[in-house]
Amino acid sequence: MSGIYLALIGFIVFFIGYRFYSKYIAEKVYKLDPNYKTPAHEFKDGVDFVPTNKFVLWGHHFTSVAGAAPIVGPAIAVYWGWLPAFLWVILGTVFAAGVHDSGTLFLSVRNKGQSVGTLANKLIGQRAKILFLFIILLLVLMVNAVFAWVIANLFINNPSSVLPVFIQIPLAIWIGYHVYKRSGSMLLPSLAALAVMYGTAILTSYVPALQIDVREYLGGEGATALGLDTTSLAFLIWIVILMVYVYIASTLPVWKLLQPRDFINSHQLILGLLILYLGLFITSPEVTAPMTNAAATDTPWFPILFITVACGAISGFHGLVSSGTTSKQLNNEKDVRFVGYLGSIGEGLLALIAIIAVVTFFDSESAFLGFYSDYNAAGGGLNVFVDGAAVLASGVGIPASVAATIVAVIIVSFAATTLDSSVRLMRYIIAELGMEYKVKSITTKHAATTLAVVSSTILVLLPGDSRGLGSGGYLLWPLFGTSNQLLAGISLLLLAIYLGRNGRNILPALIPMAFLMVMTLYAMYLQVFTQWAPWAGSTDWLLFILGAIVFVFAIWIVLTSISVLRDEKKNNDLKDVG
Repeated sequence: MSGIYLALIGFIVFFIGYRFYSKYIAEKVYKLDPNYKTPAHEFKDGVDFVPTNKFVLWGHHFTSVAGAAPIVGPAIAVYWGWLPAFLWVILGTVFAAGVHDSGTLFLSVRNKGQSVGTLANKLIGQRAKILFLFIILLLVLMVNAVFAWVIANLFINNPSSVLPVFIQIPLAIWIGYHVYKRSGSMLLPSLAALAVMYGTAILTSYVPALQIDVREYLGGEGATALGLDTTSLAFLIWIVILMVYVYIASTLPVWKLLQPRDFINSHQLILGLLILYLGLFITSPEVTAPMTNAAATDTPWFPILFITVACGAISGFHGLVSSGTTSKQLNNEKDVRFVGYLGSIGEGLLALIAIIAVVTFFDSESAFLGFYSDYNAAGGGLNVFVDGAAVLASGVGIPASVAATIVAVIIVSFAATTLDSSVRLMRYIIAELGMEYKVKSITTKHAATTLAVVSSTILVLLPGDSRGLGSGGYLLWPLFGTSNQLLAGISLLLLAIYLGRNGRNILPALIPMAFLMVMTLYAMYLQVFTQWAPWAGSTDWLLFILGAIVFVFAIWIVLTSISVLRDEKKNNDLKDVG
């Protein structure tokens, strides 16, 4: 079977979902009001609250949530065969991610741009809010640490990608001033910036002198300096540079760097998707992976599939972005559908091409099964995607070396976008907690950002695993999938409670919530109590303790929320503002 058929089915489902289901959600469930005064206008400050054109905001939102995760998750999940991952991506995008992403955006807009963590206090009580914020802080801390490692690793292994990535920063700052100080257009300058970036990527692919390999300045690969091998020291240098960058980027006004850079990155992703899908239709590769993998018995697809593929189907981190940064920039409430729901469709398209690139890469089914020999081996799926994407890109005449550089540039750009958005979100949460508990010392922008950056740096520099220096974030990474999906499920619970209190149909939020919570809690139970528990022979005490805490907190929040849903008449303190 040609991979084109998978693409066509995905296109049709996504089109129908956006054209009809998202319209129903926007008009009949959320009842979006174009005359409602959004927080971007009500609290306009030129720093965080900035009314933004919906296309520019879509670019920010899309690239903030579309990091490496919608590639990595599907590339691993095809271990169980292409069908389970394919169905979860297309159906999860339409019926879960679209509702979740647009719903958390709508919920925040109707409540002064507050994050879902803060809104939990109004919806399900103070104690549940604290438990929820613990899960959120743990999640963003993991994202900060691991994405810093990912970017540093890509810079070291792809030195040709460094210059194209860094040249984007001054270009984005110039575009920000051009648009907001001179009232210029952002579209043409962004396309020009993208052309400069990719022109630079082509040059660095062929001109070694333009490739920035920190190890060369430290004596070359295999040498030692300051008691460390040059690769480890290069990791340390890049992580320090990245943490300084995210501190600056997350404290600057959004129009100076965040919005224009993300708008450029949205064009990167659109162009990348066009190239890959065009290459797919030109080369028409055959799907060599099995529909289902009968040999995948070491790890059950049910329920592990639903925490393996998060971004690309539904992800709790998206709700943090929707309610943390995007809601503060929404110009008109009607834009919720375009920014939130269509943003999830874009990520679904990325996850879909990731699946297709992997399942069409191998020469035969036996070659696929040889690589995906067990669940742990499936962790190498990202490298398969890079190779498979290069094959698809070759269909439009792009040389393999240039394609590899451009793919690395895209992944680093998105990872950096996610990283500084995550630090900005962590700053908001820390400041909110400071105000809640009257700890004024951490409520200021720079104090909260310093705490976020320092804690992330400490985690990333902890002794990690076989990945070496800078991989401390991976100590907690096994908790990411379940924590992320718990966050999505709880956010849908909050949305359902809000809709119920305002006389709206709660089923579009309640049904995917119930499915997701059952799958995630079941998966977490299997991980915590059958893999990481001491009685299972494990020595992963950190994962077991934190996992057990998160599991208990999640059960507590769910039981509290169910109680609230069953007795709505006693909980009428949250109504539409205005």
